Amino acid sequence: MSISLCLVQRASKTNKQGGIPINIRITIDRQSKYVPTGVSVPKVVWNQEEQRIDESFPFAAEMQLKIDEVKVKWLKKVRRLESFDERITFEKLMEKQLAKSSCTVESYFEEQVSWMYEAGKIGTASKYRYCLKLLKKSNSVKIRFEEIDVTYLKSFEAFLIKKGNMSNSIATKFSVFRAIYNKAAVDGLFVIQDDPFKKFKLGRYWKPTRKRAITKEEVKRISKLDIPFDPAPYSLSFARDLFLFSYYVAGINFKDIATLQYENIVGERILYQRHKTGKELNNLIIPEVKEILSRYTATKADKKAYVFPILDASRHITEQQIYNRLQKISHWVNANLKIIAKMADIHANMTTYVARHTFATVLKRSGVSTEIISESLGHSDVTTTQIYLDSFGKSQIDDAMRNLL
Repeated sequence: MSISLCLVQRASKTNKQGGIPINIRITIDRQSKYVPTGVSVPKVVWNQEEQRIDESFPFAAEMQLKIDEVKVKWLKKVRRLESFDERITFEKLMEKQLAKSSCTVESYFEEQVSWMYEAGKIGTASKYRYCLKLLKKSNSVKIRFEEIDVTYLKSFEAFLIKKGNMSNSIATKFSVFRAIYNKAAVDGLFVIQDDPFKKFKLGRYWKPTRKRAITKEEVKRISKLDIPFDPAPYSLSFARDLFLFSYYVAGINFKDIATLQYENIVGERILYQRHKTGKELNNLIIPEVKEILSRYTATKADKKAYVFPILDASRHITEQQIYNRLQKISHWVNANLKIIAKMADIHANMTTYVARHTFATVLKRSGVSTEIISESLGHSDVTTTQIYLDSFGKSQIDDAMRNLL
């Protein structure tokens, strides 16, 4: 038996405004049925090959999210039936709600990983998939969530310790597991009666890590190193430029640098949406940033082209391809940053992330308001960061940036 799900437009259902509804075509053994997503768009903005709405279309992101959520809902139904070796039929799929008892820890984990891949969260999906892989080796995952108890968690803990995981690594794995557990409860798959994670006391495994920042003076030493310019992403000069660019542009992270397009450069400012949080950021282009950009920007480039030579729009199309490319380039850049650290006599484990942490630390040491720079920059409490930054105007943040130099 073969089954497939695909997003398609059904031209025969065109509405009065010229919008063509996007449906999920479910095919079982060559027979198909269509399920509405509730979204209709003109034919010209729908990319059938990528199954996506053109980003330039008004409210494209919101509509795409709605489409993806509906598709994932149906994928969940398919996988739940598959997890119990059920023969999938249209009648079973069209049931209003599959029995809650049919959802195991394994099947729900896989559903969430699938949704993350669909949403383009490849890094997070990989982390969750690895956690499931470890769980399978330590315990049975073909159980329901209400069957998880402290003994189950301790068994997973013992497995991780035997495997050689350190404290923070163990804490990370349990955080993923707990997030899945809580989400399953929110989705109504079970009711938490006696939370085993509270008894397990996950917090004891989180250990303070060494600060990953360098000083303003060390940043200056890096900028003054005599390194011949080479735009290749595996070169020393490219690694230095990316590090300094991140530092000067409010700690912009590696993925956001890699996906920066010419349309994000508006006058004397860089406007972009952070991939991790969706936060809209607006940064002043200071002279040091302008100098770096001048080495990579082309005069007549398409507005959708990438600024830095990391991604190729014609080759890196899917989220997986983009993720793989970023992993490869970041490995080169971080390896070169370690060489640069030795050249500048800096005793730190240099990575692209250090630039982000250094940005926040330098401003803090300069006496800049904590509410503006945010203690949580680069840490876990991103929501607080966003709330604080929203209350300040661009001029106040621009003034703070002068402390970087």
